[in-house]
Amino acid sequence: MSSRPMLTQRKAAAACGVSRTTIRRRREAGDLPGAVQDPARGWVIPVDDLLAAGLPFHAPTPPNKTAPAAPGAPEQGPVEEQSAAALRAELERARHEHALAEHGRLEAQHLREQLAARGKHIANLQRALKALMPTPERPVLAQPSVPGQAQPEGGSVGSIEEQPAASGEQRRWWKRR
Repeated sequence: MSSRPMLTQRKAAAACGVSRTTIRRRREAGDLPGAVQDPARGWVIPVDDLLAAGLPFHAPTPPNKTAPAAPGAPEQGPVEEQSAAALRAELERARHEHALAEHGRLEAQHLREQLAARGKHIANLQRALKALMPTPERPVLAQPSVPGQAQPEGGSVGSIEEQPAASGEQRRWWKRR
């Protein structure tokens, strides 16, 4: 086995703040290529693979109590270690929020584009409907006569009544019903 730190699926999920199902899916998808099945512990995943897969790794590092401080370097107490850990956590949270905001911005742009396309489609459908509807200003055209078919009384369907125009009255070119 290699010297890289390895975590079980359960510990990897806890360290990354995701479910075991997410770790399993990512392993099955090939995002964690160094994962191996240990007969005693089940699947174990290298920490490097978790980081390479982009999973947020929040495992605290244990304090190194055996290593002496470098000469001339100030000793770090528990407060400074907690402060550094808090800053790392804040940085990770800010990165996560930024990624969510960017995703939201891209999704909003996509939805605006879809809305504009559907608006154009609706306008085209409205124009087509308006063109198909008869209006008082637009008469219904007569059907062409078919040989052997009886004509309606009073001439063809679309014939204009020939009425003399009264003084000051305009002549209508369509029949009154």
